[in-house]
Amino acid sequence: MTRLLLSAASAAALLIGTAAQAQTAPAPSPAAAAAKPTPAEAVAFVAAAEKALAEESVYAQEADWVQETYITPDTNYLTAKAGAELSDMSTRYAKEAARFDGVATDPVTRRKLMLLKNGLVLAAPDRPGAAQEMADIEARLATLYSSGTATVDGKTLHLEDLEDVLASTRDPAKAKEVWEKWRLVSPAMKADYVRLTALANEGARNVGYADSGALWRSGYDMTPEEFAALTDRLWGQVKPLYQNLHCFVRARLNARYGDQVQPRTGPIREDLTGNMWGQQWGNIHDVVAPANSPGMGYDLTKSLESHGYDPVKMVKTAENFYISLGFDPWPKTFWERSMIVRPQDREVQCHASAWDVDNKDDIRLKACVHVNADDFFTVHHELGHNLYQRAYKDQPFLFENGANDGFHEAIGDFAGLNALTPGYLKQLGLIDTVPGPEADIPYLLRVAMDGVAFLPFGLMVDKWRWEVFSGQVTPDHYNDAWWALVKQYQGLVPPGPRPADAFDPGAKNHVATSVPYARYFLARIYEYQFYRAACRQAGWKGPLNRCSVYGNKAVGAKFARMLEMGQSRPWPEALEAFTGEKTIDASAMAEYFAPLNTWLTAQNKGQTCGWKD
Repeated sequence: MTRLLLSAASAAALLIGTAAQAQTAPAPSPAAAAAKPTPAEAVAFVAAAEKALAEESVYAQEADWVQETYITPDTNYLTAKAGAELSDMSTRYAKEAARFDGVATDPVTRRKLMLLKNGLVLAAPDRPGAAQEMADIEARLATLYSSGTATVDGKTLHLEDLEDVLASTRDPAKAKEVWEKWRLVSPAMKADYVRLTALANEGARNVGYADSGALWRSGYDMTPEEFAALTDRLWGQVKPLYQNLHCFVRARLNARYGDQVQPRTGPIREDLTGNMWGQQWGNIHDVVAPANSPGMGYDLTKSLESHGYDPVKMVKTAENFYISLGFDPWPKTFWERSMIVRPQDREVQCHASAWDVDNKDDIRLKACVHVNADDFFTVHHELGHNLYQRAYKDQPFLFENGANDGFHEAIGDFAGLNALTPGYLKQLGLIDTVPGPEADIPYLLRVAMDGVAFLPFGLMVDKWRWEVFSGQVTPDHYNDAWWALVKQYQGLVPPGPRPADAFDPGAKNHVATSVPYARYFLARIYEYQFYRAACRQAGWKGPLNRCSVYGNKAVGAKFARMLEMGQSRPWPEALEAFTGEKTIDASAMAEYFAPLNTWLTAQNKGQTCGWKD
């Protein structure tokens, strides 16, 4: 997803959107700064800041939308200029908000002051020209990534085409070639990334944080240290399941390719996972599934094709899922203004994202949708963001966001998980019958190869950035540190030695575009909490993997109450509103995959599981 994944409100509040003609917050006079501010002044300050940010956010989204759907030097200039202005404005407001620390004010004002301070992502240094320099760098990095191509078999391919090749090839040499050629786009990013990191850290210190990593970790209604401990606790809960899956997949890859390509012990070669970053392994399900497996009983991609689905019908189907829960249809402007397929006449940023341009009803999808199972999940996921954006549109501007960024991702993941269930596909007429219990393990294996395989990647991307921001990892060791964490958490290694100038982190969109990534790790955990709660509310008594809440308006009504809260209350209260649980916990995920974990344990008997991290 792009840096504009959430809404216009989010873009302004998170400081990764852009705006033009932005007014800068007036600096306080020396006398005003010396006097202790009053509660009334705090209320007035928040009202002024909220109004100014709300007004500028619409242009922010418009400028970025044009740049991402029509990449030219001119649109790069416009989005960089707008970003610099908003960055400077938001950083000044964040610094000014710190003046009111310790002022006894009402809870709503206090929460808004907190959000103004820690809602930043990349804080601009408080000096002339710094915000513009940061915005120029961000625009260059985004353009290098989105316009990157590689030549394979004489054809110039964009990233999504390279991903298709990597997903389908079963030739290790071809997989290695595609994997390595994509990473040729990122060495040119490194100098800019080093400079951006220095500027962002300077800005973070200006608003009271040790570095940008501490700023990022402060956005979860807890201290940065408590958040880091929370992610470690959650990883401890899910690591045994991941290691069990890793052990099984490695053995199957070894059986397919032999010891010279994939050894029986140690890490897995990343390019053999069928994914450019080894973050999801579902593309190699055909390699991994046991020969005697009864299978899932259907092929979703083939079923979509045989039933005449096109990209627009894929999106319409996702919309209908939410309508079935009692939500309103998407507005006419959504269909007029969204980018659903890649245009042939210009460069665009294809990475799927959901947009709310006016903080109200101008919601849009930006994607290059293909008719396949992966994008069937993706469109359900992205429209979940749109659903959330519309649900909190009547909140004050600073509360127009998810309870935390993991919530925003989890809403779509919850819908995507339902979208893959055989019961839902039967309800849509995409399959004729729901397979029997014999298909449960094959189905759970297929879901785990994306959902469970993702967990360590979802955590290690920001683990790397936290170390970079803190200075623990210096620029000379960026790439080595990246691969050390990949091995430690994912148990993966590159297909061969990396060049001295490699900057492999930049080959991932969210690094190139400075989008925090812990949200996706959290979302995988929340997703199953939401799903289990919804199934319980629907009265489902069977295995969780067979539950579908499609058409259940009672579930939708309770879901809406959580969504409408936006960011107005701490996230545990939002979680409790729907699930009845006050803390994030991986037990729902463990329950969902329990039958698979038992089966994997039996399959792995005699294997040397794990790897040396």
